[in-house]
Amino acid sequence: MSVIVKWLGHASFQIKADGKNIYIDPYEGEYAEKADLVLVTHSHFDHCDASKIEKVMKENTVIICPPECVSRLSGNVKAIKPGEKIEVNGVIVEAVHAYNYKRFRSPGNPFHPKGFGNGYIITVGGKRIYHAGDTDFIPEMKDLKNISLALLPSGGTYTMDNPEAAEAALAIKPEAVIPMHRWDSDPEVFRRKVEESSDIKVILLNPGEEYEMK
Repeated sequence: MSVIVKWLGHASFQIKADGKNIYIDPYEGEYAEKADLVLVTHSHFDHCDASKIEKVMKENTVIICPPECVSRLSGNVKAIKPGEKIEVNGVIVEAVHAYNYKRFRSPGNPFHPKGFGNGYIITVGGKRIYHAGDTDFIPEMKDLKNISLALLPSGGTYTMDNPEAAEAALAIKPEAVIPMHRWDSDPEVFRRKVEESSDIKVILLNPGEEYEMK
């Protein structure tokens, strides 16, 4: 069974598999198809955009998000924290940590504190897809196993930069990796650092392009 992963821009993705349509952090890009499942990593406006989510809602759409996002959203909303897992119509979603320990809004005040947001591991169509959320290269990433595809932020400032994202990819050892949340950074830097030290497949997409997992 194939799994289609489309990068919509920024941290926004669409995953289609097993008859399901999943959106992660819908913010950039087009959203013509209604969602079976929407995953929100944290409450910042460019990740938790209620107006975009409302556009893709249908009667039985399920939204999974951190507790802080619940009050911003309507419909069938389920809060989940790192370490928790939920199954929705055969799709298994596991929340994992996503946080900063080296990037701060002000001294002692990280952009993304531990416990503020989630990363997710989505198991669908026989694949395990890891969306890291907004995060530094954190120790918990070294415990992730059997990841088919990792979606890693690489733009710096608020998240890992290219060298750190490459370190994270080498630690996670996914079959394939797509850099996201790139801002104006050069993804070729990420590609070179990963490919020179591993056989991980690096996929560089432009917004709107797809990667088919087989």
